[in-house]
Amino acid sequence: MKLLMHTCCAPCSVYCIDSLREEGIEPTVYWYNPNIHPYIEYKTRRNTLKEYTASINVKAIFEEDYGLDEFCKNVVNSLETRCQDYCYPVRLEQTAKYAKENGYDCFTTTLLVSPYQKHDIIKTIGETLAKKYGLTFLYRDFRVGFREGQAKARELGLYMQKYCGCIFSEEDRYAKQIKRDKENI
Repeated sequence: MKLLMHTCCAPCSVYCIDSLREEGIEPTVYWYNPNIHPYIEYKTRRNTLKEYTASINVKAIFEEDYGLDEFCKNVVNSLETRCQDYCYPVRLEQTAKYAKENGYDCFTTTLLVSPYQKHDIIKTIGETLAKKYGLTFLYRDFRVGFREGQAKARELGLYMQKYCGCIFSEEDRYAKQIKRDKENI
């Protein structure tokens, strides 16, 4: 099996890589995340992933596409459904396309480690794209190792982001504080 694994960040990759290696599967990490904003966040996550994959001897491919304008154009009319309407499909489609063009027979994503992501939607999108590109979508419910992976990432001193990636998820992170501030004005 030649597996390409879409990877959103180093901390989310820790458990995924470890568990796949335990199964005898050596993933190739694939960075494609035009949804991560602002640029300093994008760059920090990318560079942390570069350092981490080099330190554990995992092949990594970095597709540079910081895409704030494109992201905004595609989510402005559907902010509440941006993940399923844009973020998941654009990243998984690029992963599947790259996999097909470069001799991989299957793909997966580290998004499947997060208890905060919409697993059923990710799985459906992955399976639909697998059919489209003649690949297999390797589904694993990596959530069982989320806390373990996060703890290991902290031990390793990896940069730990505080929100999913897009500017709107950063706003969601502060939602309670924003509400309290409005009430106190």
